[in-house]
Amino acid sequence: MSAPRIFITGMGIVSPLGIGVEETLTSIKQARCCLKPLQLFSTPQAPLAVGEVDLTDSSGGMPRTHLLAMKAATEAMGQAAGPPDAVIIGVTTGGMTLTEELLEKKEKDSRCYNLHSTSTVAEIVARRFGCKGPVLALSTACASGLAALKVAAEMLRAGHARRVLAGGADALCRLTYYGFHSLQLVDPTGARPFDRMRRGMTVGEGAAMLMLTAADEPPPGTLAEYLGGGLSCDAYHPAAPHPEGEGALRAMTVALDDAGIRPEEIDYLHLHGTGTADNDQAEARAIEHLFGEKSMPFLSSLKGAHGHALAGAGAMGAVISILAVQYGLMPANVGFSAQDPLLIPVPLGRPQTARVKKVCVHAFGFGGNNAVLAFGEPDGHRDSRLVAASAITRQPYFYVHGRSCLSAAGDIEQTMAQLKEGKPVRGIVPDTDILKPLDNRAVRRMKRLSRMVLSLAFSACGNEAARAAPRAIFFGTGWGSLSETYDFISKLFASGERFTSPTDFIGSVHNAPAGHAAIHFGATGPNVTITGGQGTFEQALYCAGLLKQDGPVLLVGADEYHKTLSPLLDVSPSTQAPPGDGGAALYMSSQSSGAICRVNACFAVLADAESACIPAMISSLGGGTGIRERFGLVLAGLPPAEREEAEIKMASFLALTAFTQPVVDYRRLLGDFASTSAVAAVLAVYMVETGQIPAAFCGNDFLGLEGKGILVLGFGRHVTALEVSPW
Repeated sequence: MSAPRIFITGMGIVSPLGIGVEETLTSIKQARCCLKPLQLFSTPQAPLAVGEVDLTDSSGGMPRTHLLAMKAATEAMGQAAGPPDAVIIGVTTGGMTLTEELLEKKEKDSRCYNLHSTSTVAEIVARRFGCKGPVLALSTACASGLAALKVAAEMLRAGHARRVLAGGADALCRLTYYGFHSLQLVDPTGARPFDRMRRGMTVGEGAAMLMLTAADEPPPGTLAEYLGGGLSCDAYHPAAPHPEGEGALRAMTVALDDAGIRPEEIDYLHLHGTGTADNDQAEARAIEHLFGEKSMPFLSSLKGAHGHALAGAGAMGAVISILAVQYGLMPANVGFSAQDPLLIPVPLGRPQTARVKKVCVHAFGFGGNNAVLAFGEPDGHRDSRLVAASAITRQPYFYVHGRSCLSAAGDIEQTMAQLKEGKPVRGIVPDTDILKPLDNRAVRRMKRLSRMVLSLAFSACGNEAARAAPRAIFFGTGWGSLSETYDFISKLFASGERFTSPTDFIGSVHNAPAGHAAIHFGATGPNVTITGGQGTFEQALYCAGLLKQDGPVLLVGADEYHKTLSPLLDVSPSTQAPPGDGGAALYMSSQSSGAICRVNACFAVLADAESACIPAMISSLGGGTGIRERFGLVLAGLPPAEREEAEIKMASFLALTAFTQPVVDYRRLLGDFASTSAVAAVLAVYMVETGQIPAAFCGNDFLGLEGKGILVLGFGRHVTALEVSPW
């Protein structure tokens, strides 16, 4: 058995270089600089140079990030024979451009904010093209687009799909425009990557989408072959890269190993190259270590031409790198004129033509996230043994060695004690319970969500971390750091858009909490943040399975309540329920020795309004008979905002499985917030560990599981199934 090869059979791009592949190719040939003063919104001072896309339509009020993603996806799907099996998009801004306008006008109607979430970018693309499978939004800062492509490739290698539409998108907004300026990282005249006189980056926008297809041989119309990819984390600083590029080098090495190729086989490197002193130096050091002076490939960054499109940047780089393979055209490093004597790599000063057989593309981001992918010519035989050997030996389960949760009742012991008394644990997590395992001095600059994630991580890892710290971290959150986001925007508007907080900007990125956890534990493997609404925890577990590591893995799901933003953004809570937040974490590995139980994300798809996906979910769980034999309890998630449809789906599940054991609507007990399912899953771990179901879940004093497991099912927009079972 061997993993399939993966081919790029379609791609689309929207950037300041042009709308579509053809316009982009023309701009590359001409080495055009497409930076210009900001026009999208007014500023109190002279506008800075940005990479702004020339969009001529507003598509009925669709937020700008969504529109960019849709345009790129439409081009990528141009020659597709049918809908993709999955959609995976890296995104950080979501509907922020529109949200900022609404907040400035003090709009109170929550319906106006229904496309704020980053996950809605992937969902709207998926629905447009008829995708009925997994739909994921990765928010891993500026590495998001390439990370999305890596996850897509692993999904194909695992045999979970045949065609995946993946990429990245982000739009200009006040948060990013003023945020990077507050960090003093912006060159007001335009970025000059790797130049001796570089002074900073240029904020930009754009999107790129690629159709990845699994096949034994190149399908007709194939553009390139995906060869391999690597993800890593610096675990060094929330915003600055490791000065020697250690994390970048690790991602580069993993990517080449995954592809089964040597450094000297790379003909062209598409650099991250933002134009800041620290980023360019770190990337240069990594390149020097890997290639040396003798085998240095051609290399360039295009951020001096189109700006830094954040989550869109890596995916745009992938498209541009594939164009290099197709046309033998390597772009000029626009903005470069004078070599920095401290940096060995010298980028291309003008477009270069030559045969390009293999390329690598880099993307690095806040939180120390690094992503590197390799592509190559599609013809020629590749040894399948060199392609994703890990995919062939991948195990379906993680073994749980530690668990934690935070609810309004407190930690996991306090939560279970209250549930055993038959009482719900809905509400806001007390600050004292969040801070209990933390050093107050170490977290004094962090706000609520980052503190919550660190608290959960410390408690879940416990003494196990002293023996083996987690190597990789997967974080699921519906909304990210609302406190930092609101504080940044509020200070900005209060000052007439003149001043705001750089600390809040760094903390506002969705992956900031996972970055803090990586720094504490020294977790240098993949660090992936998923923003999937009600199914975010299950999606994070699913991604952890696709990117399975040799060492321990930390899985966290958490969301904070914010008194202003939560009522506007999160419509899931019922009007009768109290405000709520919380989270949970699992310390897991592939080793069964000493484990509490095992977990597996069996199913996660974007559902239609009816219940057509329920038979597929039941099949993935072993059919009705298998479900009745293996599980003694179902914890069902029915988001109040989607309750009518959710009840139809649950009724279909019960009718088709003839399941007669207890079925509990866990949100009535645990509260309504995006990642409530994380708490449900960890409480399921506790119940499987003890073999007993507490009174609040079954109506009796206790009910024994009799050696069976528990299913945690989600019946919202995303239909999900998570299995917790003894082993």
